[in-house]
Amino acid sequence: MKINEVEALVGITKKNIRFYEAEGLLTPRRNSENGYREYGDAEVETLRRIKLLRKLGMPLEEIRQMQGGVHTVGDGMRRHLVTLERDRANLEEAARLCAELADCRERLDALDAQSLLERMEQMEQEGTTFMDKQKRDTKRRRYVMPVAMAILMTILMAALIWLFLWAFSTDPAGAPPLPLLALFVAIPAVVIVGVLAASVQRIHEIGKGEEEDARKY
Repeated sequence: MKINEVEALVGITKKNIRFYEAEGLLTPRRNSENGYREYGDAEVETLRRIKLLRKLGMPLEEIRQMQGGVHTVGDGMRRHLVTLERDRANLEEAARLCAELADCRERLDALDAQSLLERMEQMEQEGTTFMDKQKRDTKRRRYVMPVAMAILMTILMAALIWLFLWAFSTDPAGAPPLPLLALFVAIPAVVIVGVLAASVQRIHEIGKGEEEDARKY
């Protein structure tokens, strides 16, 4: 199978498949004639196992240890349960603080944020880890570049198509033959379709965030 087929079959993006290959969790065969990667049932099952463990929040290094036979599934899960229990304790602390603030009748502009931050810092020194959404606040900025480039390229290619058609309508006698004109129009049209398709895929990947999530580990 090719990577597109594996992507559709397993439900993992091509970028994540490449990422797992780079991490050594997946080693597909290479076609001796063209050098392309070839995926079989073994690679598909490996990706399904990786997907299962990643959806449970298992770190890549732990998956690597399990793949190498250093740890059994039970060993890995027991170690992961310790992490999950710690995360649950952190969430409980955050929920407790939020519950206290739920009774607050003050407006935001009257809230004493400094004292609360100091309290949270003290809790962090004692082992609590709070969620940090600030990194996600900049996520929408990553949409700007693919959208802007898609719009710019679409405008440029559409202008090129218009220029070809305008030149043909202005001077039909001096214009190239119709088949050649059709080719001149088709090339930027194909570019527009390709750019839009790539932009949609990129936006989907940014929204899904699989690769970024994988890189945390």
